[in-house]
Amino acid sequence: MKKTILALSILASLWSCKEDKKEAISEPIAETAKEIAEFSPEMTENAVIYEANIRQYSAEGTFNAFTKDIPQLKELGVKIIWLMPIFPISETKRKATGGENSKFASEMPEAEQAKYLGSYYAVSDFKKVNPEFGTIEDLRNLVTTAHENGMYVILDWVPNHTGWDHVWIKEHPEFYTQNEKGEIIDPINPETGETWGWTDVADLNYENQELRKTMTNDMLHWIKNENIDGFRCDVAGNVPTDFWQQAIPTLRKEKNIFMLAEAWEPELLKDNLFDMCYSWEGHHTMNKIAQGKENVTNWDSFMDKRLKEYEADDILMNFVDNHDENSWNGTIQERLGDASEVMIALSYMTPGMPLIYSGDEYDLEHRLKFFEKDSIPKTKGKNWDIFKKMGALKVNQVALNGGKNKAAYKRITTSNDQNVLAFEREKNGEKVIFIANLSKSNQIFTTDLEGKFKNLLTNDDFSLNKNQNIELKPWKFVILQ
Repeated sequence: MKKTILALSILASLWSCKEDKKEAISEPIAETAKEIAEFSPEMTENAVIYEANIRQYSAEGTFNAFTKDIPQLKELGVKIIWLMPIFPISETKRKATGGENSKFASEMPEAEQAKYLGSYYAVSDFKKVNPEFGTIEDLRNLVTTAHENGMYVILDWVPNHTGWDHVWIKEHPEFYTQNEKGEIIDPINPETGETWGWTDVADLNYENQELRKTMTNDMLHWIKNENIDGFRCDVAGNVPTDFWQQAIPTLRKEKNIFMLAEAWEPELLKDNLFDMCYSWEGHHTMNKIAQGKENVTNWDSFMDKRLKEYEADDILMNFVDNHDENSWNGTIQERLGDASEVMIALSYMTPGMPLIYSGDEYDLEHRLKFFEKDSIPKTKGKNWDIFKKMGALKVNQVALNGGKNKAAYKRITTSNDQNVLAFEREKNGEKVIFIANLSKSNQIFTTDLEGKFKNLLTNDDFSLNKNQNIELKPWKFVILQ
């Protein structure tokens, strides 16, 4: 009986480690050489990616303000910094609000118009930086600082459309999709034939071969001249795959780069095209479980589907938040509530690469404005500790490798598989086990696990016997070795 009580106590005390207790996890290991090695697939195995919203990251909203904090990102295990679009934003049709009843800045009271800064994704020039953020020299300093701290920098690229001020509108109207009247139009949903509502941008026409060459050359500019390490490509699935088949090999001839597709389509990961795409279904499943709309059975179905649809060396980005989710669908707390911590942990424990969005490490609790200036909190609290501990595990535990040579994922059966998720990750003989109560009620269950274990987050040692009753409080979890 004493052994059972001990196990239950340990399993329920995930974050209760006292300050004077020996730290369970070593610090993330980061490369510090000034000349960072070119990106290679091996880098993805234990990488954490950070999405930097420069406008909202600080009160200043500048490259320099973000650059100051780059060394701190090493504490979170970050190896890739994804900069949201850094390019100038079009004035024409600049949006002030989003959604179905969106308005342009020009439709707002004249005294208010200056505060509407527009969407980062309405680019007016792919080869310049937004003066709102600083100068090209400031950006270069950011990239140099990231490299000195062992991090790669990728730019958010917008290949599907441009803003209405882009020079191509006048000089190359043939680069754009046009209606029967010869008028350039905003992007259309191919399934419905109706507008997406992205009225602040003009749709590009990839049937034009000269556009393909020009777009590729603009991307090459940042690799050749500014030492950029790759791109996150906005709505990559809306751009013809054969463009990527032309462009990406050309980019890779210049330098080994990392390519992230804002897409789910498996074909974009084939033949050395994109390195990683979004785990959209995994994200939505986590949201629904947290909201009580689904349970662990749905997670198992997602993982089964994932194994069938994607090849063994495909990489998915696991995330609980990003710029779209925060601004349009709600904060982590709004969507995940009391399940926030366990879902963050699950995004690290699942095969793939975890994402941190600007502000979430500082317990961001409001929806960031999308078209106006806003800012994130800058006080380290609960989430900093969570991301730091999970980042250290990701960096240092081979059994959590998530790249092209990822650790295996093996489901562990419990007596309560609807509410309890248990699985093992294993590579090179090293194993890590994750057990979580993904429900709002206490759960008592058994497993076939037996032997001596260490809780990697509290450094406690304990034993489990086969079919021993285990109790986990709502949304609690353990990571065992």
